[in-house]
Amino acid sequence: MIDPEAVLTGTDWAALQHAYTDAADLPERLAGLLSGDPDAAGPVLGVLDAAVLHQGSIYSATAPTALYVAGILGDPRTLVPCESALPWDERARPLRAALLDWLGNVAESASWGEDPDDEDEDEEPDEADEADVAACRAIRRDLFQVVALYLDDADESVRTAAEGAAGHLLLAPDLAESRQAVAERMLERVRQRPPHARANTALTVARWSVAPRELLADAEPAVRAYAALAPALDDEPAALAVVREALLDPVTADGWFADHEMLLDGWLRFALVQTLLRRTTTFTEIRDEALAVARMTNAYTVDSDWGPLLRRAFPARHTPGTPLRPDQHAFLTALVENDECWNGIANMIIWFSRAGLPHGREELRTLLRSTTNGA
Repeated sequence: MIDPEAVLTGTDWAALQHAYTDAADLPERLAGLLSGDPDAAGPVLGVLDAAVLHQGSIYSATAPTALYVAGILGDPRTLVPCESALPWDERARPLRAALLDWLGNVAESASWGEDPDDEDEDEEPDEADEADVAACRAIRRDLFQVVALYLDDADESVRTAAEGAAGHLLLAPDLAESRQAVAERMLERVRQRPPHARANTALTVARWSVAPRELLADAEPAVRAYAALAPALDDEPAALAVVREALLDPVTADGWFADHEMLLDGWLRFALVQTLLRRTTTFTEIRDEALAVARMTNAYTVDSDWGPLLRRAFPARHTPGTPLRPDQHAFLTALVENDECWNGIANMIIWFSRAGLPHGREELRTLLRSTTNGA
């Protein structure tokens, strides 16, 4: 196990950096985590976030700090109820839960760019950055061994934070062998947890390429929908049926778990559309779901929902004078009639241009009138 005192005293903190200066100040600051005083521990959470992992950036001080944090998790003083000093985090929960969350954030940042298929980043990190990231990757097994101890914790907030941290840590290639066993452990007891926690469990194991089949038949339609997103269920008709059902009422789907922090970026309908497109081939077979989205969407979300649906509707550029199919006509009509899609956002122009369609609302109305109902 990790000896936190050895980390604290055996690290040359002055030779390391965090976001603002050298890390010589960290030993004294980190000691506040074991003060037993929420007013002293809360500001240290702010330091961890704002200095040691500023906006997700990893520094030379990040890896040893993460080891220290992991090493103190078993100390009963980390059970003190605590609020972060960060203005956007108003949660009051055991300090242990907040520290587990932070370790998950470190793991997430360390995994950035590790997937060779990830094309999101064009810039190459400099050698110093690479060394700092490599140091964080090198300790992921140590961190996971500690985090795993809290996957069955009696406190819901601690258990949830441990699952979130494990979700990021087990994405490490050298920890892949642990994924199935941990997923089975989580799924075995998931039915005793609240719906939002069951949904997050489904998302977590899905990232490990594990199919959350147990949750595909959950009593809550919201949990079923989150489970149905799993790529490991792409070949199962039941999962596609759940996605279809949810997308027929996207407003309701987006409102599920609105009061909870979910492990999903953006609205649920974004992930549902992506999954629907992944599991189907033609626009005709997804017409009803596409119309439901078109009637409630807006210009700001074109890249995440109705733009990809438009691309499926017009896989080849539309040729002027060519009649629209009935399903194409219905989809364009729904978009034209939705006032929220027409407020000058430029992104929509790109999608219409790719489809060979005019991007002006009146020009589209003219096109629709010229082929009434696709006739």
